[in-house]
Amino acid sequence: MLIRKDIPAFELLTPYEFQLLGDNHKIAHYSKNEIIYKEGDEALDVKLLVQGKVKVYKEGIGREQIVKLAKVNDFIGYRAVMAGETHRASAQALDDVTLIIIPKEIIFQVLKSNSRLAEFLIRSLAIELGFSRYRSVTLAQKQIRGRLAESLIVLRDKYGYVTGSNVIDVALSREDLANLSNMTTSNAIRTLSNFVNENIISVNGRKISIINEPALERISRLG
Repeated sequence: MLIRKDIPAFELLTPYEFQLLGDNHKIAHYSKNEIIYKEGDEALDVKLLVQGKVKVYKEGIGREQIVKLAKVNDFIGYRAVMAGETHRASAQALDDVTLIIIPKEIIFQVLKSNSRLAEFLIRSLAIELGFSRYRSVTLAQKQIRGRLAESLIVLRDKYGYVTGSNVIDVALSREDLANLSNMTTSNAIRTLSNFVNENIISVNGRKISIINEPALERISRLG
């Protein structure tokens, strides 16, 4: 059983609620690139990521738009549950993923009696909404260099560095990096090469190291 009290959201549960979730959850495993749910699917449960990384994306004409990146201890799919809607985006595993699946009926039962957990989820939704609005504005206003620089900073802030290095601890394809930055894949490849030539980053396959953080942040800030 992967329900553990050291998971931030579960620290807020009473012993009864903790046992209730422990008795009413499933564990799901997904391989790299496997689809977790699709846009339009019915939202029947809340998913907590306990291993791996996930992207949430909208399908568009010609390419995707990545709208959220999830790491360990993040919830996915819960906005649709809270809104009583079908999923408005799709989720895909970026590497091997393990999820705790909690039926929406159990979540609603706990939320009715646990205001601390309700506040936790409301705060999480508010943070995600604020970030999404910020990104929608900056991706529309910034030039290609500024957008890609911002995306690399977002990845750094979300996943951190591989221990003892300056390598961002996530390996995205060039297409995913382009979709995160609202640009074509060819533009993403070209701009990455420019950053390498300017000694701002280094690239080894899908692994990206940030060599000059102040320069990258300046490019992002100036747009």
